[in-house]
Amino acid sequence: MNTDPVRPPVPPFMRDTATQKVRAAEDAWNSRDPLRVSLAYTVDSKWRNRAEHLESREQIVAFLERKWAREL
Repeated sequence: MNTDPVRPPVPPFMRDTATQKVRAAEDAWNSRDPLRVSLAYTVDSKWRNRAEHLESREQIVAFLERKWAREL
């Protein structure tokens, strides 16, 4: 059971709410805050980055921390 709070806007999207949702996602990524970015995804998210497979928010956070530490 997912106990995450609902973060508006939620579907169905209209043009303005879709734009709002996209901008919120962009703002999270641009913050380079791995925890903030991970909150945009479900707790059981599955990501694939080349040979690396991630299967939780915790793994997403760890991946982004490593990625951005190398890039900075």
